[in-house]
Amino acid sequence: MLAATSADLAGDRGVIARAEAVRPAIAAASNDIERDRRLPPAVLDRLHEAQLFRLLLPRSQNGIETDPVTFFHVIETIAQADASTAWCLSQAGGCAMSAAYLDLPVARAIFGDDPRAVLAWGPGPRVKAVECEGGYRVTGVWAFASGGRHATWLGAHCPIFKPDGTPRLEDNGAQAERTMLVRSEDVEWTDIWSTVGLRGTASDQFALDDFFVRADHSIIREFERECRESGPLYRMGNGTCYQVGFAGVACGIARGALDCFLDLARTKVPRGDRRAIRDNAVVQSGLAQAEVGLRSARGFVLQTMADVWKHLCAGSLITVEQRITVRMAATHAIHRAREAVDFAYQAAGATAVFDSHPLERRFRDIHTVTQQLQGRLSHFETVGAWMMGAEADLTWV
Repeated sequence: MLAATSADLAGDRGVIARAEAVRPAIAAASNDIERDRRLPPAVLDRLHEAQLFRLLLPRSQNGIETDPVTFFHVIETIAQADASTAWCLSQAGGCAMSAAYLDLPVARAIFGDDPRAVLAWGPGPRVKAVECEGGYRVTGVWAFASGGRHATWLGAHCPIFKPDGTPRLEDNGAQAERTMLVRSEDVEWTDIWSTVGLRGTASDQFALDDFFVRADHSIIREFERECRESGPLYRMGNGTCYQVGFAGVACGIARGALDCFLDLARTKVPRGDRRAIRDNAVVQSGLAQAEVGLRSARGFVLQTMADVWKHLCAGSLITVEQRITVRMAATHAIHRAREAVDFAYQAAGATAVFDSHPLERRFRDIHTVTQQLQGRLSHFETVGAWMMGAEADLTWV
């Protein structure tokens, strides 16, 4: 496999420039996003104008269909301004890849003909879809639907049951599952999002009760089975893009935190001390180590994804070994980012405890990121088990 070059690591500068152009407006709205727990209309307008909700949407549906390295850079750039906005974009990006699995007329109706189309979804532990004529009757409750409050469509992932109530089984004996796509106005919302951080994602709960979904509005997110797009992005799958995107959120939060700390440390003299923070040897060493940790983890993600992208562009599918490496790199980046933010927060002293200070929010946001699926430390157990040839659960790889 050809090794990625520095140009490959840089991504598409034209697409990244769109994120850089809207970043000031998002930063200016960050207090409103935090207070209202929503992305405000003006911010949504800017994001749609820049087509940042269409980063991973197929070109056949008027999407950008960019590469994962560029996707990382865009999400990281936005996260420096506001983590919730970046999280919503990352989630919507992975969801938009669903267009690759829909029949063309359906994909066009949902995504291609609507320039403000956004799909959001979340897990649901007690849900079901019962087969019926022309489709499914869907019942259940789904939560953690990040960005759902500004979405036009929602995805409800369900196990499939036959009309007699027995499970529909695949050839391997596992129960069949599909993701049902429904209009956002057809669900019942419950506000559950009172959280420590990432408040602006409005990752609320939605419900359906015996709701009919047409068969052609359901998908299996597996390239080999239903994908009709042949591009390298869709041979990789949205699970890998989520890992890369949410690592980008974490790295963006950390970059913003360290930059904020630098501004503070140059002038702040702690109470009872005669020297500015910048003259403290312990802080100097801690800052350098935090910077090295963040840069090296970020570089591991970018190098890994650039190498994988070269492989995919040569016509191959992503391998298990590559998925393992992406999972390792993404989880590692999330936790090195958390360590960098923790350093900045602690070294800043009492200044950082006030909700008016940017470090306070970044501290809460990064610790919310680490609690999410992509930040689980158990991923390292999976990676280690696979490396040694032991039994490994590859569900989230």
